[in-house]
Amino acid sequence: MGDRRVTVSAFVYDGDHVDRRDAVDADSLRAARHATGTTWIRVSDPTDDEYDRLSAVFDLHTLEIEDVRGNVDPKVEVFPGHTFLLVKTASLRGGETTFEEEIRDRPVGLFFGHDWLVTVATEKTGAVGTVWDRIQREDPRLLRYHADFTAYRVVDAVVDEYLVVLDEIGHDIEVVEDRIIDDPDTETLETLNSLRRELLSIRRIVWPTRDAMSVLSKGDADHVRESTEKYYRDVYDHLVQHVELVETYRDLAGGARDIYLNTLSQSTNEVMKRLTVVATIILPLTFVVGVYGMNFGASPFGMPELGWRYSYPAVLLGMVLTAAAMLRHFRSEGWL
Repeated sequence: MGDRRVTVSAFVYDGDHVDRRDAVDADSLRAARHATGTTWIRVSDPTDDEYDRLSAVFDLHTLEIEDVRGNVDPKVEVFPGHTFLLVKTASLRGGETTFEEEIRDRPVGLFFGHDWLVTVATEKTGAVGTVWDRIQREDPRLLRYHADFTAYRVVDAVVDEYLVVLDEIGHDIEVVEDRIIDDPDTETLETLNSLRRELLSIRRIVWPTRDAMSVLSKGDADHVRESTEKYYRDVYDHLVQHVELVETYRDLAGGARDIYLNTLSQSTNEVMKRLTVVATIILPLTFVVGVYGMNFGASPFGMPELGWRYSYPAVLLGMVLTAAAMLRHFRSEGWL
């Protein structure tokens, strides 16, 4: 297992520079935690041993680790020595069992004290990597702040991904609405149902994340400085907008589905109307054919017109005129 890729990395930074630290064992983790400045431990796809080392060095509760590994809903919990925040990344990707896109979410756990931050993700995460790279480049806008602000920047990057997903869903809804009007089919209904499932998935992410940000923005967490609370309030405001956008899109998707069903019902009614017109026209013709099909020519009460030379073409002409008259009437009534 010596060629296993590195999953635990560490930075110690202050207002002037960034110091890259080893984080291969408990001693190096402990040294990084107690170093002067702010410590950030970044963990991606950790092993059981790495989870155990993190728990021992940073006094993380077993249930916190299980929340990250179990992929539970976003949440926030405040402990005496640190604050635990669980958020989820969201992206639209092709499904594993279908070619349609679906929401894929992955948990990101943030554990932060006054001067340290631990981020744990089950796989490489773009939002975490973006902030990590900025610190690595010694961005002064990050280096002069503490762990609570760095945690905010990670959460803010995760929340920005939600808007990207919602924009894609909104575009898909517009496309489906155009298809419903132009050429509704069963594939359109399947797409609508897929969009409704995506909206339900993103709703399950955005709503609890908003509630978690509400806690951090109101001073309920001891490890969030008062000067940082306004940044969490900004994330909270964004999430409120996302929630409203999700509900708007859900209404649009539901309305589009109703339009589709109404269009389908109207199309069925048009078909039934035409079939009814055809059956109505055929009914008197069938009656005529049935009457003259009895052939009671030999009876004194029979049909004297059967002996007429032009009886057959006269009956056909009468049937044609009857059908033509009925067609004209149906057109004048707007049924055809």
